[in-house]
Amino acid sequence: MKKLRELAEWVGGTVAGDGEIEVHGVAAIEEAKAGEITFIANPKYLSKLALTQASAVIVSPEVTSSEKPLLCVKNPYLAFAKILALFSHKPYQPKGVDPKAHVSPTAQLGKDLTLYPFVYVGDHCSIGDRVTLYPGVVVGEGSSIGEDSILHANVSIYPGMIIGKRVILHSGLVVGSDGFGYAKEGRRNLKIPQVGKVEIEDDVEIGSNTSIDRGALGNTIIRKGVKIDNLVQVAHNVVIGEDSIIVAQVGISGSTKIGSNVTLAGQVGVAGHLQIGDNVMVGAQSGVGQDLSPNQAYSGSPTIPHRDWLRMVMTLPKVPEMRKTLMEIEKRLTKIEETIPLEKKEK
Repeated sequence: MKKLRELAEWVGGTVAGDGEIEVHGVAAIEEAKAGEITFIANPKYLSKLALTQASAVIVSPEVTSSEKPLLCVKNPYLAFAKILALFSHKPYQPKGVDPKAHVSPTAQLGKDLTLYPFVYVGDHCSIGDRVTLYPGVVVGEGSSIGEDSILHANVSIYPGMIIGKRVILHSGLVVGSDGFGYAKEGRRNLKIPQVGKVEIEDDVEIGSNTSIDRGALGNTIIRKGVKIDNLVQVAHNVVIGEDSIIVAQVGISGSTKIGSNVTLAGQVGVAGHLQIGDNVMVGAQSGVGQDLSPNQAYSGSPTIPHRDWLRMVMTLPKVPEMRKTLMEIEKRLTKIEETIPLEKKEK
């Protein structure tokens, strides 16, 4: 339970109305009840402010009047996230190593662990303090996992992988599978041994059923703070820069280098051996086939600057009518040419 003024202090906002009102939870604006706080991040939903049953509402500073107490902050969505984290946080309580977990006698185990039944930890692994491994997690020989990391059910870590601190890996994730590397010998596909590693730095979160391939020689690297959605393919020797966001069903081909604070929206496909600069945003379903300069937005397949793509998309519905008009103009020109005397045409 927190008072509204305490929440305002927590997120760096101000209170309009009764700051002593008590809040015990967070809910969406339609479902919120008395004692809960909700938020409005988009001005088009301000009409719902008078209808919600929430005891308080997080809004932008432009909203100054309401029958309900307001928590005014520059970024309501960010404030909502921080308050939700505050209310949902549960202190970590280690459960120890379950007898049905298999842990190699050569593995180095930290303090206050939670290893559920049917976890497998291979030889010479290093598991940091307060790590949680859910049922079915496999940690291959020689891998390391940093403190406070959480690996959900059926995560597979191949031998020799490096997982940082406070990393969250969701169910079905595969880290360190072989890169898709083959050389042609006539018609035969000869497998190229993949002997590199995957290195996942601190504070990374990766969604379910994503695959991250090990490097062919060097490492595939996911820098700190990166967030990767479900069903993403990261190929061998890819480097993803700090704080980048990779949305669902993205495919990144081998040896591509992605800068920091990059956003690849859903179903973006990236060809191999490319450079994507810092602070780039690539729109959904785009195909990246060339290097992208930093600090720009791109869309389309092949990708072009986002504004150019918008103009092109706005033109596309008009193409049939434009074609019809051009055909009519062509017919009219043909008729005009037919009326010109032959001697004038020859001149």
